[in-house]
Amino acid sequence: MAVVAFAAVAGACSADESLGISPDGQLALGTWGGDSAGVIVSDSSTHAHIGCTYGDLGTRLAVDADGRFTATGTYLLRAYPVAVGPLLPAVFSGRVQGTSLTITVVVNDTVEKKSVSLGPVTVRLNRPPALRNCPICSIPGRGGAMSARYRTDMLGAFRRMIVFLATTTSSSAAAALDARTARW
Repeated sequence: MAVVAFAAVAGACSADESLGISPDGQLALGTWGGDSAGVIVSDSSTHAHIGCTYGDLGTRLAVDADGRFTATGTYLLRAYPVAVGPLLPAVFSGRVQGTSLTITVVVNDTVEKKSVSLGPVTVRLNRPPALRNCPICSIPGRGGAMSARYRTDMLGAFRRMIVFLATTTSSSAAAALDARTARW
């Protein structure tokens, strides 16, 4: 009986993937979704969407004993409907509480020469992101709002649009693009 009680107490005090923090002190693997936001965590990276923007960390987020984190990565402010770079330096910070993750991203917009703060937004583990008009990326094989077929179709459309723009004179490019995209 004492062994069972000890095991229950020890299990309650350790990190738990169902609580959003893995046993090794990192953000739990999977998709975290919320209103106009999503975070996708894989073994080796963290990908975040806030509205029609997104950013990446080249690693999983390490979380401290209080569930807080701060990490640097890159962010694309002009991501939809066509991604327009450059990738910008960004600081991702927030806190995990249970299965909720609150995240804020501060982007150093070197193009506009200003700091852009996105969030805070709250997402929940194992909940699909609700990004409305903006597609969400997904880890292959783990589902998500954007299928591999849809991504392939969209990449093909973007490639055709780039070729079209490159071969069209600048004076007529906007009008021609409007005419072609009206059919989409």
